[in-house]
Amino acid sequence: MLKIAGRTFASRLFLGTGKFSSGATLEKAIKASGCEIVTVALRRVDLNDPADDIMSVLDRSRYLFLPNTSGARDAREAVRLARLARAAGSGDWLKLEVTPDPRTLLPDPTETLKATEELVKEGFIVLPYINADPILALRLQDAGAAAVMPLGAPIGTNLGLITRFQVEIIIDQARVPVVVDAGLGAPSDAALAMEIGADAVLVNTAISVAGDPVRMAAAFAKAVEAGRDAYEAGLGRKSTRASASSPQTGLDFIKNV
Repeated sequence: MLKIAGRTFASRLFLGTGKFSSGATLEKAIKASGCEIVTVALRRVDLNDPADDIMSVLDRSRYLFLPNTSGARDAREAVRLARLARAAGSGDWLKLEVTPDPRTLLPDPTETLKATEELVKEGFIVLPYINADPILALRLQDAGAAAVMPLGAPIGTNLGLITRFQVEIIIDQARVPVVVDAGLGAPSDAALAMEIGADAVLVNTAISVAGDPVRMAAAFAKAVEAGRDAYEAGLGRKSTRASASSPQTGLDFIKNV
């Protein structure tokens, strides 16, 4: 079971809600994924309008609604968005994103840390999206982050876990859950993240732009489960030398055949 801020979840797959062709497709994909945590960009929804295309398909009693501050350019703007979301009834859980450059959408480490410190003081449960920076991950844990969310690759690129080395360091040092977020382009990428010890993954683009988003959501769910099972089972050591899986003794009888 995944545990964050004292709350447990059976699924280790978070689902983003951007880029889906329709609310109906999003709703089916959410169900197929088996996820329990759904992220929504605060700039894209009207929290007070139950008829909003996204809000209308989210069963708030079934899924943890994780608003995110996507589009915030600095700590001040991110904190303002978080406060507005709380006032509108979104609760205390928050995915913190501070991305000042719209070309790369890479997170600002300084502003992310500053916003985390302020939001934690205000009682938010903060899950910050970060570059795969082991030092920053430690600083955010010290600041009270409930989890850290290092990127696998830049948002929306589907390049996979290109930051594997750094993510492994973050996992090794972590005192809070590590959720690999952004850039995972295929179920195999999610499985790899889980195999190296990530606690969860967040996927959006790879599912929403797939030929069949619903089937792809189900594929990611299976991959996450398989990757976690492999991690818990204990992967065999890698070697540069071959090692026979069958015994090499007791085969003398072959010489006489």
